[in-house]
Amino acid sequence: MDRFAEQAEAVLSTLPDYEVSGRVTKVLGLLVEMAGFGNDLSIGSRVHLRPNRDHDIPCEVVGFKEDRALLMPFGNLEGVGLGTPAVIAGTRAVILPDDRWLGRVLNGMGDPIDGKGPLTMGGHPAPLRRSPPSPHSRQRIGEKLDLGVRAVNCFLPIVRGQRMGIFSGSGVGKSVLLSMMARYTEAEISVIGLVGERGREVQEFLEDDLGPDGLKRSVVVVATGDESALMRRQAAYTTMAIAEHFRSQGRQVLCMIDSLTRFAMAQREIGLSAGEPPTSKGYPPTTFGELARLLERAGPGAPGEGSITGIFSVLVEGDDHNEPISDAVRGIVDGHIVMDRAIADRGRYPAIDVLKSVSRSLPKALNDEQNALLKKAKQLITVYEDMAELIRLGAYRKGSDPKVDEAIELYPKFEAFLTQNKNERTTIAEGFAILNDIINSAPAPRGGIRRAQ
Repeated sequence: MDRFAEQAEAVLSTLPDYEVSGRVTKVLGLLVEMAGFGNDLSIGSRVHLRPNRDHDIPCEVVGFKEDRALLMPFGNLEGVGLGTPAVIAGTRAVILPDDRWLGRVLNGMGDPIDGKGPLTMGGHPAPLRRSPPSPHSRQRIGEKLDLGVRAVNCFLPIVRGQRMGIFSGSGVGKSVLLSMMARYTEAEISVIGLVGERGREVQEFLEDDLGPDGLKRSVVVVATGDESALMRRQAAYTTMAIAEHFRSQGRQVLCMIDSLTRFAMAQREIGLSAGEPPTSKGYPPTTFGELARLLERAGPGAPGEGSITGIFSVLVEGDDHNEPISDAVRGIVDGHIVMDRAIADRGRYPAIDVLKSVSRSLPKALNDEQNALLKKAKQLITVYEDMAELIRLGAYRKGSDPKVDEAIELYPKFEAFLTQNKNERTTIAEGFAILNDIINSAPAPRGGIRRAQ
């Protein structure tokens, strides 16, 4: 009974005490101008347009112009015209997450879309737009987090509370890599936001990539590419709010958003519609500020709380890894995983370029023996990559350089090590054991016993 009373109180706290309304004075594209609101609105406020008694269109205030508020809708504006009533919501946007949301699929507003019935509401409202925790109140990042992917566990270790970006062009396999991490992670809970995803791929991701085992300990938030810019942006905020709720309970949460580029594109549409000046590649200044505010919400919580390990994909436009969004995200997160189209073209998946990727948790994330193995493996891969053209042309003569000979001997084994089927899981310990066997499998240069240095 106490739990029911707590839930009822939480739901009642989200309802407005009174109703204030205005009128639509102009509609231009997806931008609606509203007058008659007095002093009851601010940026981010919710307004509901009611073209008729049975039709309610939620909107958000994105700006002001003289004595009018500028609104953008979460849906389409069918039926809206001059004089349409616009009712102001009297409370801030919140959701009420609960443990029974695990295994469910929601839209950007936090409503279920999986056909499994209504959601059970929790007792603690979670604001969709919350300020990041104070830097002085945060814990430090924690121990290694096993994600089940050899290339990541061994070459790019991620620790609890770290934020990592996955940078990839379209069709290189970032969604499959994210699904492998969500399925095999040690984290208690995964919260996955599919922002601007193709509609036909959602069920494939849920059933084939994530699978029943991954879904039952995940909450998935979906906003497809055909939905409004506000809904796509909202999906990212909802994803983060759910992750923050579980972190506040002391849980270890893996939060994934695919992709930040589509979040930034949605913010670009909103900013330009509100009259912001375009800057780099048409992105208004607020885009980069919103990216930082969203990503800074992830990470370790205060003492006694858990942590949010964030993995965020970036869809690199034109395979240009220095385009504005990629550059901005790289400066915010704690490392980046680069996926290369050339590697995918030769059939190695996940197509991670371990030499161009960086984890800022190194070297502390690994012990001395593991760091020695990683250093040796990277040296050998680098030597081979530097000589690859000569080797392919047959211009290198075996025996000219012992290091090159060793690299040629071991490179196919490294390629096999970095190749992993999406239905295969490898723990951190198993990965380093395989890596040690590879490095110590090459013949010693002068008949001695060679060990990783």
